[in-house]
Amino acid sequence: MKYGSTILSVLAPVALMATVAGCGSAPSSQASAPVQQHPLIVVPGLQSAFLDNFNPFSSSALTGTLGLIYEPLFYFNTVGPQVYPLLGKSYQWSQGNTVLTVDLRTGAKWSNGKPVTASDVVYSYTILQKYPSLDVNGVWAKISSVKEVNSSTIQFVFKSPDVPFLQTLLGSIYIVPESIWSQVSNPAQDTNPTPIGSGPYVLKTFNAETVTFKANPTYWGGVPKVKTVEYLDYSGNESATLALASGKIDWTSLFIPNVDKVFVSKNPQYNKYWFSPAGPLMLYPNLKNPLLSQLPVREAIAYAINRTELWKVGEYGYEPPATSPTSLALPLEKSWLAPSESHASLSYNPSKAVSLLEQAGYKKNAQGIFVSPSGQPLQFTIVVPTGWTDWDEDCSLMSTELQAVGIKATVEQLAFGAYYSDLSTGNYTLGMSWTDMGTTPYYLYRGLLGQGNFEQWSNTTTANDLAAFKASSSSSQQHQLINQLESITAKQLPAIPLLNSVNWYEYSDQYFTGWPNPSNPYAAPQPYTDPAEAIVITHLTPRN
Repeated sequence: MKYGSTILSVLAPVALMATVAGCGSAPSSQASAPVQQHPLIVVPGLQSAFLDNFNPFSSSALTGTLGLIYEPLFYFNTVGPQVYPLLGKSYQWSQGNTVLTVDLRTGAKWSNGKPVTASDVVYSYTILQKYPSLDVNGVWAKISSVKEVNSSTIQFVFKSPDVPFLQTLLGSIYIVPESIWSQVSNPAQDTNPTPIGSGPYVLKTFNAETVTFKANPTYWGGVPKVKTVEYLDYSGNESATLALASGKIDWTSLFIPNVDKVFVSKNPQYNKYWFSPAGPLMLYPNLKNPLLSQLPVREAIAYAINRTELWKVGEYGYEPPATSPTSLALPLEKSWLAPSESHASLSYNPSKAVSLLEQAGYKKNAQGIFVSPSGQPLQFTIVVPTGWTDWDEDCSLMSTELQAVGIKATVEQLAFGAYYSDLSTGNYTLGMSWTDMGTTPYYLYRGLLGQGNFEQWSNTTTANDLAAFKASSSSSQQHQLINQLESITAKQLPAIPLLNSVNWYEYSDQYFTGWPNPSNPYAAPQPYTDPAEAIVITHLTPRN
């Protein structure tokens, strides 16, 4: 979606060479001060102004709060195979995957110099139980207790096995100092203006246009090589793009049509981008609809869509066509693809779409629209968020393509809140939307076939497979279960894959090297993805 237009007005600082002239009778004794390092200039997202909120429990915490200042126990890379130990060192399951024991890093300190303790870690989870509004990840719906085993070990007890939830439990809960947060009367509302964390950076200065972080001298991972990070606030995509192209931004995430011409060509030695994979985009049919519940209708829709046209026209050539109904397109997911499904394809074949409907007893009326044997015309509405210009164009193209085979599909653009509400409550017939993403295909299939699936799929076999996956830590069993889910998805087409979406990511390596790229996808590369942005910054090396 073309939402990459919320960033900052920037005045990029320039590295200065300062000289100090000698005094008295020795003018030749001039001494040169060290070269001041160029700050890393980041535009994390487009918005009207920064909010002075560094509360790690708040959904409106300023970008950088999570990752740069506060850390979770681990970071689970979603674009590569890495799992980074942060405040945690290792973990292991026991007692039928209901007990999770975590060994903690020793020697870590808060930025005020005090040690990070096991008690701090336990407190960071129990505060979610004490203030349920903070528990946005549903931790206490999954676990019954967390306790300190010893000074370097904690233990979670689950209400029932849920192995995939480990990624959320250990990777999405940020650790805070108990000595500070236990004194906060309302942790949900506190803006935490002087944050004390364990991460690689500390807050230096804040205003509504610029937030500056400086390297944490007590960081357990060593003082970061990038000494200063400046987050800038832009509210418009055009102004941010101009600043990026003119070299005033080092790292951002913008939608830029013709990115090679607009950005790369301005300084091809340094200006680079990688639009990293983000999961398939789907056309969701409401399976409670008596027509869309019929497989031949869903298959006809799938064959009627020209995904190459969506890719080239609607998505500017950025988001390639989905090629398989199993939807496993992300690099991490390809190893899970069953051999029997690897040859399945989604081809553009309008004549086959027509043939499928005719074989199912559908006939065209005087308006050229197929009508079911019971007299119901294939007439639907595709809902899409207004202003998401690429998706809006995709849906317009699909409407024309479906009309060409005898299926009438009218596009309805809705404000995002209304759009999401309609999808979530089943108040729609067709809708374009995203899919879930994680370190295994479980997250995709859970979203498609399990809890909260937009299309309202209900099937005992897939429900049992998802439940069995949750309970298992066996790689071979997990692969077998995913293969079964793949097979059902390919045969039943509960949702119709369209495109493989991407995340926007542009950077300049004029001042810093070591950025993630397709050949080294060591972390999610967007500057708003916590805590990945901290992983990226601590991998960078200044050129000077």
